[in-house]
Amino acid sequence: MWLPFLSAERLTKARRRQEDASSDDSPLVLVKKERSALRIDALDRKAVALGLTPGMTLADAKARAPHLSVAQADAEADERLMLRLAAFCEQFTPLVALDPPCGLALDVTGCAHLFGGDAAMRTSVLQAMARLSLTGRAAVAGTPDAARALARFGETAVAPPGEDENFARPLSIAALEAPRETSVALTRAGLTTLGDLADRSSAALTARFGAETMRRLARILGREDARLTPLRPLPDCMVERRFAEPFLDLSAIENVLRPLIAEAMDILEKRGQGGRAFEARFFRTDGAVAALNFETGAPSRNVETLLRLFRLKADSLADPLDPGYGFDVIRFCVLNAETLGQSQIGFERRDAPESGFADLVDRLAARFGRERVLRFAAHDTHDPLRAAAYVHAASPSRPDSWPQPEPGEPQLRPLFLFDPPQPIETVAQTPDGPPMHFKWRRVRHLIARAEGPERIAPEWWRDAAGRERRTRDYYRLEDRDGRRFWVFREGLYESEAAAPRWFLHGLFA
Repeated sequence: MWLPFLSAERLTKARRRQEDASSDDSPLVLVKKERSALRIDALDRKAVALGLTPGMTLADAKARAPHLSVAQADAEADERLMLRLAAFCEQFTPLVALDPPCGLALDVTGCAHLFGGDAAMRTSVLQAMARLSLTGRAAVAGTPDAARALARFGETAVAPPGEDENFARPLSIAALEAPRETSVALTRAGLTTLGDLADRSSAALTARFGAETMRRLARILGREDARLTPLRPLPDCMVERRFAEPFLDLSAIENVLRPLIAEAMDILEKRGQGGRAFEARFFRTDGAVAALNFETGAPSRNVETLLRLFRLKADSLADPLDPGYGFDVIRFCVLNAETLGQSQIGFERRDAPESGFADLVDRLAARFGRERVLRFAAHDTHDPLRAAAYVHAASPSRPDSWPQPEPGEPQLRPLFLFDPPQPIETVAQTPDGPPMHFKWRRVRHLIARAEGPERIAPEWWRDAAGRERRTRDYYRLEDRDGRRFWVFREGLYESEAAAPRWFLHGLFA
């Protein structure tokens, strides 16, 4: 689908929404500065009727039509609009990609029959664009390049399967969208249509005009295919409901979602799967699309649980769900599914104890956001500064486990760490030995027992900061009052530091 007047129609709609907008019906052109001159970047239908074209200087355009309305081109605004239109077109197919400039490519394989066939689906898409006050041209073909060429340079609406070449051969060589010098050379050689090119020797044309030109020709003729890269990956499961009349009653929205979720869960159950990430999408008649995403900590097929998470997510939105003029389509997607077998329910009909915690995490994440519900996770490293990190509470457990002491032995690491470590003053019998006593916060602690050292070298392969750190010798100390400390000496004598410093890193319970 191609929207040839997208920029002008976007600006016209914006002006109409303004209360002080004037009823100026003069031709509109959008310009940008190029090679020290203002040139036309986009224009409306009236400007095209006057013979104006993109790339023409504004001075030449004003000479032909002094009554032109001129505005500055805004490529970022056009791109934002195209992204919104791409999201809106996902109601026809989940495989939608941008096709610049001002175009969209929709892979309708397996979807057209839902709308009555290729021709009926094309009509539905163009009618949807017309309701948004956008002029569109669309074509259906077997390959994306063939459909693009027919939409932008031809008059064919639908090319039957296997007939791409027959409908593309009459197209002008402009459909190649090759560089200007290539188009001029082809025209001077008497090759004016794609059929003329197709009838010539491929080797000779490749040697003269390059492999890219011939590859483009093969794709337009349907001899070679190039798949689309959609803006969003396909969900693992998707169900939807379409309405003959726009749906407006937000109070009954759960009555619509409940059977959709149940249908999706039935599909997952047949696959032996459960959902982890979910999305409810609401397509409004005015082109706006609202999406609510929520997750579960473990694979789930519980309809009531998912409805409760949806309710919590909807209640926590800063911008509440607004139906506007109504929803045309409501869709429920399972974005991520994992293996989930059948579970045996006990005689008391209670779930496993872990399910209560998982349900709590899911509800907190739906209300406060995934990034605010965290837990500690162990990392496989000897560096105490990297041994733990925050992760989402519902994230799958990693195989790394917290280091466990030998039976009957004390903990290897303290529960409380100082950040940064606290400097202390020590006295040791030998330079490499543990301290006999140390002074911390003006209090002197006499050491009764000491264990160590545990030498931990910096992980030099991680970053530059690791290479700058020094080796640390850690000791577990116990003073005469029974208090236990975790201290380290930073730097090796003579090789790393002339006078290593001591620090208190943590306290044992």
